[in-house]
Amino acid sequence: MVRMKFSIELAYEIFDRSADFIFNIEAAQTPHQTVVSEKLDVSQQVRQDSYTDQRLAARFLRLQAAAGPLTVRYEATVDINHHAASPTALQEMPISTLPLEALPYIVPSRYCQSDRLQKFATAEFGMLPRGYGRVKAIQEWVRNHVKFQSGSSNGSTSAMDTIIERGGVCRDFAHLMIALCRAVNIPARFVSGIDYGADPSLGPTDFHAYVEVMLSGRWYLFDPSGVSPPMGLVRLGTGRDAADAAFATVFGMVRSAPPVIQIEAITDGGGQLVMPAICDDLLSTSGLETETAA
Repeated sequence: MVRMKFSIELAYEIFDRSADFIFNIEAAQTPHQTVVSEKLDVSQQVRQDSYTDQRLAARFLRLQAAAGPLTVRYEATVDINHHAASPTALQEMPISTLPLEALPYIVPSRYCQSDRLQKFATAEFGMLPRGYGRVKAIQEWVRNHVKFQSGSSNGSTSAMDTIIERGGVCRDFAHLMIALCRAVNIPARFVSGIDYGADPSLGPTDFHAYVEVMLSGRWYLFDPSGVSPPMGLVRLGTGRDAADAAFATVFGMVRSAPPVIQIEAITDGGGQLVMPAICDDLLSTSGLETETAA
């Protein structure tokens, strides 16, 4: 088990009389990620409406803030008790046997145009043996053909843009891997969170996007950008692509500052410190599809 402590601080300046916000910055609670403690502070005295998607365990906060400065700070300690499995034991599933909840993740979505990449994906990966090896090959192709470039993309960049430009940030790596998996009928989805262990040369700690692929009926973690060991990934939001898992959606005239994020591994209740590290097993933090509700 890994115990992670992190904080997120978001700062805004609101120029309208008011602005509406939907945040997805609270730690998801799944069978394998447990919130030990948490605290949320909002600088303005406003009504806070909370909602949890019980199927995905994503937690949403809605508020309306008045003109002027707004700061939202969230901090939490979470225990991540990964489900681990040997990659060689995991198989792709025929569409006819997939859980019904997985079906949205085999079709195109806004940023993952798997239909437009089907011909390429079939030529590149269609003849490979089905199973973990094919998913690994897709991840390695993305990692080897796309260069991590901070500031090289924006909120409208899609998988099609990334495969042409061959550069991007973690979100772009994730969208391209998801689209290529779906193009060969492998369910794949987008996860937003925070990563521990990224190279400091990449800049300050930020939100991180990674991928889950369904093999043998369970969602397993993949990070095509390669910036963090999967063991160090904290889950916030989950969806078809970034449109479903944005850390903040803003309605109104608002200026935002870069997020300030800190994360560290700490000792657990028994006094043990487990540092996130690369391992040979595949890891899962969402549990079986039917178990994702906290």
